[in-house]
Amino acid sequence: MSEEVAKAVAALDDFDVGYETTPMGTIIETDDSAELFAAAGAAHEAVDGDRVSTFLKVDDKRTVDQAASEKVDAVEDHLGREARRERSD
Repeated sequence: MSEEVAKAVAALDDFDVGYETTPMGTIIETDDSAELFAAAGAAHEAVDGDRVSTFLKVDDKRTVDQAASEKVDAVEDHLGREARRERSD
């Protein structure tokens, strides 16, 4: 599975998008919705499989120009620490 995910992520490099891959998906950022949909389509097509599922959630806040990382920064400001923790064994 990771090899196919890597193909999808690599396909994003052909587009003017920023991205971050997490354990549960890939966050894609761009200023242009057409670029977003083209990049998502290319990532979908890059996966070699008899069944491929792609889930898109679009957050298009038009009144404020804010990156996803800034949203995390705001949460961390309220917490007074990073918004992550390693599991203890």
